[in-house]
Amino acid sequence: MTNQTTAASKGRFASSRKSISVSKESLVRVAPLAEGSRAVMCGPTVAGLDAREWLSSSGDTLARLRAEHGAVLLRGFTPLDAAGLAELATALTGGLRDYDNRSTPRQRVDGNVFTSTEYPPDQTIPAHNEMSYTASWPSTLFLTCLVPAAEGGETPVADSARVHSRLPAETRERFERDGVMYVRNFGHGLDLSWQEVFQTEDRDEVDAYCANNGIQVEWLGGERLRTRHVVQATITSRATGEKVWFNQAHLFHVSSLPETVRHELLESFAEDELPRNAMYGDGSPLDPEHLAQIRAAYDAEEIALPWQTGDVMIVDNEQFSHGRRPYSGARKVLVAMA
Repeated sequence: MTNQTTAASKGRFASSRKSISVSKESLVRVAPLAEGSRAVMCGPTVAGLDAREWLSSSGDTLARLRAEHGAVLLRGFTPLDAAGLAELATALTGGLRDYDNRSTPRQRVDGNVFTSTEYPPDQTIPAHNEMSYTASWPSTLFLTCLVPAAEGGETPVADSARVHSRLPAETRERFERDGVMYVRNFGHGLDLSWQEVFQTEDRDEVDAYCANNGIQVEWLGGERLRTRHVVQATITSRATGEKVWFNQAHLFHVSSLPETVRHELLESFAEDELPRNAMYGDGSPLDPEHLAQIRAAYDAEEIALPWQTGDVMIVDNEQFSHGRRPYSGARKVLVAMA
């Protein structure tokens, strides 16, 4: 994947775009993504329909589907490249945001369109709401599949309100009372560097960003930096008014790592020196039983369909989490955040 879309590529996609009358909603059929789920799949009833044309000619239909159903899979429309995904996302939401305060490795493809997280294909990315480890997160995610994996590689989604409801009241109350503290240690060469996370080589810029975002900073000598950030464990969805589970405690916690990796890290580092970890907001260790309950709730709610070339998934980031299953073969999925 190159870091920029070539002019030839843009021209190829632009020339393939056809103008089709899409004034009637009957040109698109809507069905549940899975039995019992609010999420939906939309597919055209005519060949060659471009999602951007449908969006521009069907009023607030897509915005309403996103708000009411939380996750919308567009399947069977004309495939979009990075520029086309940006155009669709901008038309629906008004603009895209950059990937700041980064947590995972990605490559910028075109403007504010990025590759999906570039972890090794044998790894699972647990369910999470994008950037819920911060106090400022994207409202909507747009993902498109350029090349589906030969096997696996699904992007499961899970209803965050239903995850919240599945958790015992005592667990919810503890997290809601204290929040989650995310501790990150940079400079060991085992995770993203602080330069990559904050997109700067200037320590003063890091200090200013962290001060503006409520992040505690501790420079430890050399390239070492430790940050602590206490933020929400749950929020109220702006679209539905429902309480939703909204944090990455289970993902940041050291227990999310493979056993051999976890063992090696704990032998090498004190708990507050791990590359990343999560605690309750008061600084006390997370209860393993709470973590098990959270993971079980996500597992119970996840919906996973294999990607098809040209699929676009639109996710209300507050209503639904997403993740990634292991895969084999090539896989290219792009993401934009609004």
